[in-house]
Amino acid sequence: MATHDSALKRARQSDKRRQRNVSVKSTLKTFTKKVLQAVESKNPEEARKVLARAIPALQKASAKKVIHKRTAARKISRLTKKVNTLPSPV
Repeated sequence: MATHDSALKRARQSDKRRQRNVSVKSTLKTFTKKVLQAVESKNPEEARKVLARAIPALQKASAKKVIHKRTAARKISRLTKKVNTLPSPV
């Protein structure tokens, strides 16, 4: 364990950031699962609604450097592609 004050502070900050990042990543996984479930159940209305909530969450996570910006772009692209394969609601 760290003994200097600055090292103790860095350890506290690192732990706080780690906990925040874990929480954000968990939220992203939940959004992703909800979109995929809606796609599997062939519910385009629900899928688009959940996707509209997932995209800003992914973008915010990449802006805060929780995930890499290209990772966010790739996930958004893949989810959007799957939702767009569903027939549009008439």
